[in-house]
Amino acid sequence: MSTGKNIFAIIGSASRNSSNLKIVRHLEAASPEHFNWTVFDDLHELPHFDPERTDSNVPVEIENFRMAIQQADAVLICTPEYIFSIPAGLKNALEWCVSTVVFSEKTVGLITASANGIKGQEELQLILRTLGAVFTEATTLLIQGVKGKVDPEGNITHAGTEKELTDFMEAFERVVI
Repeated sequence: MSTGKNIFAIIGSASRNSSNLKIVRHLEAASPEHFNWTVFDDLHELPHFDPERTDSNVPVEIENFRMAIQQADAVLICTPEYIFSIPAGLKNALEWCVSTVVFSEKTVGLITASANGIKGQEELQLILRTLGAVFTEATTLLIQGVKGKVDPEGNITHAGTEKELTDFMEAFERVVI
C-alpha cells in the first residue's frame, strides 16, 4: 500500500463552521494515517473570475489554489446546495480552473450535504466531468437533511449517514491508493 497521499479538501459552503466543514473534519479524523489533509475553507478570499486573467497575469490566490489541486493526489469537494445549484464561491473557484488541466484525470470525491442537494449534486458532477476529473458513483455522496445529521460539535448523529460516510471513505481510499 502506498503512503503519504495528499488530499486537498475544498469546502463549498460560504458559512464558517458549516456542516460541510464538520463532515470533512470527521472524514479527516477517521481517514487512514497515510492521508495528509489540507482543508481549504477560504473560497471567499478568491477574486471574482476574470477570463482575461485566467492564463496571464493570474492572481496569486488563484495560482496557489490551482497548485494545491495539481499537487494533491486527490481532491474532495464537500458543498451545500444554494438555490438548486452549487454555491457561487465554489463555482467561481472552479471557473478559474477551466482553462487549465489541474483537474484532468484528477481523482475526486464529491459530497453534497444540504437540505435537499439533488440539483447541486447533479451540477457539481457535470462541472467536474467537464473539467476532466475522475470519480465514480461510490465516490459521490448526497446527504439530505444534513442539519439533522450533524450536531454543532461536528458529531455525526445519524447512524445511516455514518455508514454512508464510512462506505464513501472506503471507496475514496481505494481509488486514491
